[in-house]
Order: sequence, then C-alpha cells, then structure tokens
Amino acid sequence: MTDRSDKTGPLRDDEMKRELQGDLKATSSPRTAEGLRAEPPADDDPEVAEDPVGGAAGDGPPERLRLELARYLGRTSFPAGRDALVDTLRSMHAPDQLVESLAVLPPDEQYDTVHELASALGPEPRTR
Repeated sequence: MTDRSDKTGPLRDDEMKRELQGDLKATSSPRTAEGLRAEPPADDDPEVAEDPVGGAAGDGPPERLRLELARYLGRTSFPAGRDALVDTLRSMHAPDQLVESLAVLPPDEQYDTVHELASALGPEPRTR
C-alpha cells in the first residue's frame, strides 16, 4: 500500500484532467476580463445627455443650463462678474460650450446666484 498525501483519489484526478483538457489546450486565455465590457443600461437608469449643456445650445429647457452651471459653480463663486465666473468655469474644467455661453454677457454686470446667471443668459444665449 502506498502512502499518498493527495486530497483526491486517482479516479477524481483523471476526472479533473478531462474537465480541464479544453482549458489546457486552448490557444487563448479561458479567463476573460468581464469587467471591461460595457453593461447595457438598466430600465430605471436616468437618461444620459449627449450634450452636457443642453440649455446653452437652445435645444433644452433653461433648467438644464442652470443645473449645469450649478455643477461647476459653487456657492462661493458668487457674487461675481462675467470674467470671474468664466475663470472659475475654466478652472473647474467645464465644457467649452458652457464657458462660451457666459462670454456673451456684459462684463460690468454682477451676478449673485446661479439662478440670476441662468436668467441673464435666457432660454437662448445672445450671440455676438
């Protein structure tokens, strides 16, 4: 009788070899990085906007513009003028379209809140 330290017997060893035969002979890795694949959206996921500044383009409600401004401009940004707000948006890496929408405002105006700023821009920002 042989003294064996295997945890499985010879029959189980042969069975495991047969199970792993495909993985051992495979030309590619049998393990894939499933975390790198994009998951499909769930039914209850919010809609993702194509344009991060829908209100600035004139194709979305002014609330979207106000929300997008509020995302980048905190409470400490106010009161401020056009140039200070543009600098703040640039330092917060805001989308260029959002920064450009503020560039059309008069330079001597002072804005106390995001709501005032969005109202000054109007539903469709003025062009030069």
